[in-house]
Amino acid sequence: MNALKFQKNLLGLQENMMNFALTLTANRDDAQDLLQDTTLKVLGNQDKYVDNINFKGWVLTVMRNIFINNYHKVVRTQTIIDQNADLYNLEMMSESGFDSPEGSYQLGEINQAIENLDGELRIPFSLYLSGYKYQEIADQLALPLGTIKSRIFFARKELQEKLKAYK
Repeated sequence: MNALKFQKNLLGLQENMMNFALTLTANRDDAQDLLQDTTLKVLGNQDKYVDNINFKGWVLTVMRNIFINNYHKVVRTQTIIDQNADLYNLEMMSESGFDSPEGSYQLGEINQAIENLDGELRIPFSLYLSGYKYQEIADQLALPLGTIKSRIFFARKELQEKLKAYK
């Protein structure tokens, strides 16, 4: 495709490009910036366009990639890392969970509730909590996969009922 036809095709796509930019950014000013960046990028990379490829698809892919790259750049610049933080001695809130006395007591009650489950529910549930996958539990206990899934489901339901005060 010669340079004149390339530019003519690009100008013909401006409305489509603007609509796509609006769907990506949801802001008219940002969409216009994205449209301008894409137009400049496409014109600068005219030599990389292969003649038998869908021109509109190629241009919109360039736009989408520019949008994604800009998004990642904004996220990186807005991430603040406090270099002065003493990571060894982080301040813990008194209600920080299981490390507090109340949390340890609650954890004990949760463990006791798990131990009080019927054996056919407790064993698959405990294995699941230990990080085993459903299929691994089924293989280890020589039970069908559906049985393991239902026992873990019923164990969760029973624990939710016993421990509803902690919600």
